[in-house]
Amino acid sequence: MISIIVPIFNAEKYLAACIESLLAQTVQDIEIILVDDESTDGSLSIAQSFATQDKRVRVLRQPHAGQSVARNYGIEQSKGDYIAFVDADDTILPDWCERHLAAINGVDYVQSGYKRIQLIDGHPTVINQKLPLQRYQFISPCMRLYRRSAIESLRFEKGMIYEDVAWSADLWLSNATCRTIKYTGYLYTLNPTSTTSSPHPEARQKILRLLRQKYKGATLKGKWILWYTIVRLQFHFLLR
Repeated sequence: MISIIVPIFNAEKYLAACIESLLAQTVQDIEIILVDDESTDGSLSIAQSFATQDKRVRVLRQPHAGQSVARNYGIEQSKGDYIAFVDADDTILPDWCERHLAAINGVDYVQSGYKRIQLIDGHPTVINQKLPLQRYQFISPCMRLYRRSAIESLRFEKGMIYEDVAWSADLWLSNATCRTIKYTGYLYTLNPTSTTSSPHPEARQKILRLLRQKYKGATLKGKWILWYTIVRLQFHFLLR
């Protein structure tokens, strides 16, 4: 079974489409774990309505603590042999789980690319698409399917905006094996209200400090991975 974990906070505009895309997967043996981070809009009601219609949908609630804590809670409550993350304002194509499940044999996780989507006059429009070029390229944790055994000891850093960078670094440092597939079935929605849609200078410095701390205690290979991650992240920040 695949556990798909969706952290939710005030995503009522996008949430129904997200859940519908998960329920439309060609792989039926899934559980959809919706973790509501104390939303103040109609997100919780939308999530609960889907749970009453399909037994594969589970709704969890937590006091407002951020996306990292919601994802960690989802991992702890999940039951699947494989784990995936999808953000509440995104969707995936119907064969996303099938394509990744077919490729995970012999490795700890499979990663793929995405299409960047923008809502124009209410209609989703593809702006561009991107494939990861190599294993250590920074991509969202959402664009991977993981074996449970490979990540059950990993946790997202609490109280951080760029927690996905730290997560990827920990995944790489764990020596988990990877396969990259040429597929762009994750539809990443440009959301003007998302946390990362505007610069956060303090958060940027915080993630860079964390990576440098990890660098001090890393092996030689780990130091190379972290150095590469830090350089690419700084370059990413300069372009934004």
